[in-house]
Amino acid sequence: MKNSSTTNPDWWRGAVIYQVYPRSFQDTKGDGLGDLKGVTQRLPYIAALGVDAIWLSPFFTSPMADMGYDVSDYCDVDPMFGTLADFDEMLKKAHKLGLKIIIDQVISHTSDQHPWFRESRADRTNPKADWYVWADPKPDGTAPNNWMSIFGGPAWEWDGVRKQYYMHNFLGSQPDLNFHNPDVQDALLETVRFWLERGVDGFRLDTVNFYFHDKELRDNPPLVYDPDAIGLDAPDVNPYGMQNHLYDKTQPENIGFLQRFRALLDEYGDRATVGEVGDGARSLKTVAAYTSGGDKLHMCYTFDLLGPDFTATHIRRCVTAFHNAVTDGWVCWAFSNHDVIRHITRFTQIEDERERVAKLAISVLATLRGSICLYQGEELALPEADLAFEDLRDPYGIRFWPAFKGRDGCRTPMVWEKKAPNAGFSTVKPWLPVPDVHRGWRPTCRKSCRIRCWPTIARHSPFARRTGPCSTEP
Repeated sequence: MKNSSTTNPDWWRGAVIYQVYPRSFQDTKGDGLGDLKGVTQRLPYIAALGVDAIWLSPFFTSPMADMGYDVSDYCDVDPMFGTLADFDEMLKKAHKLGLKIIIDQVISHTSDQHPWFRESRADRTNPKADWYVWADPKPDGTAPNNWMSIFGGPAWEWDGVRKQYYMHNFLGSQPDLNFHNPDVQDALLETVRFWLERGVDGFRLDTVNFYFHDKELRDNPPLVYDPDAIGLDAPDVNPYGMQNHLYDKTQPENIGFLQRFRALLDEYGDRATVGEVGDGARSLKTVAAYTSGGDKLHMCYTFDLLGPDFTATHIRRCVTAFHNAVTDGWVCWAFSNHDVIRHITRFTQIEDERERVAKLAISVLATLRGSICLYQGEELALPEADLAFEDLRDPYGIRFWPAFKGRDGCRTPMVWEKKAPNAGFSTVKPWLPVPDVHRGWRPTCRKSCRIRCWPTIARHSPFARRTGPCSTEP
């Protein structure tokens, strides 16, 4: 597949990327879970929105402790989503429709069920003994330092076999890889090559600034409150935000690995990367470092616009701060994704304002210099779903309930048909419930369209390709 494409190598500049959360997009197997064939089935809808690319959240083999962000095989499709053949068919159809496919590469950590970790934890002398971040306890048996997990508690889990702690920035079942080991980097880059050879157009790099840790395992200092800070790493109910994360992430060695990653992509022509940077008040400086020089990431996004503030002052402040910090890099803006409360709910609590806020928000994104990400359902002005505790599947929300309800409220199934069972997502009970409030956000058009009428927000968005006379408000 090397250098086979003749498209514009800078296609990603100013691109509109539509994020698909496969588990919640379309079920074709009748098991209540979305799958790759479901994505393929709905590709014409996505293409009709006028977007340039799809960011596909993880579909790799996984025990699903963190909904696929705990990978146990980087080079295969989890059976719940289908097969590699299903992926290839989806990719082929997307390309025919003029859509790029960006896959979610989760390489800062693996599942504890990954063969690499099973070998690593067996003893301290095996070939992969140093593939993960292992450390001896302090003399009193406590963890090596004060680092914390984003999902709650210490970032260290005791292993009785090795009689050492291993590091995990997220769940205890998501051990962090040791990027200081060049063999780890080589192995991960080979998994990236696997997907490049299949023809993917790019990678969204999950937690891209978490790859390296401080070799000396120094304690993080407390965070000094800064009222002018824009970025955020965790909800305020989580003590993770009380530390200044100087040593557990964003280490200088990451630059060299990102250059290796970019060199691999450059072998394949017009491929692109977008990195997720969660670095608090330092996020823009990190974006500048990771996207400058044309030899690292193509673009990054931060959490700066993923908070509750939807004012001209805040947006101007974020954009100005970015342009002051990032002189020759590129940003990808977003108001929503699979990790935050949907922005329609964050920005307004008044039901009658939702559609107007949605139109304004998408118009604001379209005016910003950079690329943008739209999260599935954003074009429908879907609000956040209010779920009962017994319906939750997200370990983050279960851990911090009721102060923080987690991420399931933005991950509920996509709604396709108002009167169909489960709004057309599945013929059986879905993995998360379809909220009644979402069913009302698919108006019926009085005029015929080439595809089943997509909602007012979508067809009048700045990106929509006209596929029919659809010009009358329902």
